[in-house]
Amino acid sequence: MAMLDISIALSSNARTQPLIDGSIGPEGIRLLPTRVHPSEMFWRQLHYADFDVSEMSLSSLLIATARGDRSWVALPVYTMRRFFQTAILVRRGSGIETPRDLIGRRVGVPEYQQTSAIWSRGILEDFHGVSPRDVEWFMERGPDRSHGSATGFVPPAGVRLTQIPPDKDIGTMLAERELDATLLYLPDPNLVDRARVDVSDFTRPLFTDPMQESRAYHARTGLFPVNHAVVVRRELVERHPWIVLNLYNAFEAARASVQRTAAEWLDPFVAVGRIGEVSAGLTNDPMPYGIASTRRELETLAGYVHRQGLTDRPVEFEAMFAASTLAL
Repeated sequence: MAMLDISIALSSNARTQPLIDGSIGPEGIRLLPTRVHPSEMFWRQLHYADFDVSEMSLSSLLIATARGDRSWVALPVYTMRRFFQTAILVRRGSGIETPRDLIGRRVGVPEYQQTSAIWSRGILEDFHGVSPRDVEWFMERGPDRSHGSATGFVPPAGVRLTQIPPDKDIGTMLAERELDATLLYLPDPNLVDRARVDVSDFTRPLFTDPMQESRAYHARTGLFPVNHAVVVRRELVERHPWIVLNLYNAFEAARASVQRTAAEWLDPFVAVGRIGEVSAGLTNDPMPYGIASTRRELETLAGYVHRQGLTDRPVEFEAMFAASTLAL
């Protein structure tokens, strides 16, 4: 049987490295891999569909699905999970000491609709009483490089959102005291994000003990937020439906091959106080693939996307995923 050549884009991630280096591959498929920064990867996929398979922003996928875009079929493979509120940075000297102090402040965001920002805003609203409408937002990505320009993004009603001009970015605006905080800072070189300034000297995390904040949130909710899933061109799935489970099984095998040894794999356990489970042999996996084990995270995210005015209804996330993966 001839191998099916499939192009795939992945970010730097220990759990998918075996697929990049070829030590693990899907049955019947020859992967043609490219390593791409997520910001650039999503932009290229949403605008140009450059790759057959890639990681994808779950929020952009939910928004596209709500608008009737059926270009992609998702696999319940989550290549990024984080407690995103711990990435919020505040400018030193801004007077922001608690989440409530963000009310009325100028806050940067690389892209308003990105999944990490949606999780952070949802958590700020649910647990700290800070509504998206309480903040003045400044978005770095312009229409020519944003994910939202491919999904029809418009600022939600009642939200104050200013486009950062091309000659500035989140880093320079923090340095010049034109911003008080940012939900996320992405200085890594890529075609989409233009910030490059090292902000470590004049910013600090809003949550001064990110590990404690992660543990507290996880203890209160049981959630470990999901950010990226994997998508496949729908036209490819329609021609070769067998590739769905073959790809899923390869991702699962790659994850299993590194989960006990990769340093990256330990970080989430530390964050939720589970490092003992790692040393004891990983009896409970906090980063599983599949839908059954992540249903609450997916439902929460879909609810946040709607509540924050980015879809006209809570999208049934099952509509995004390949039918053959719904029982996983």
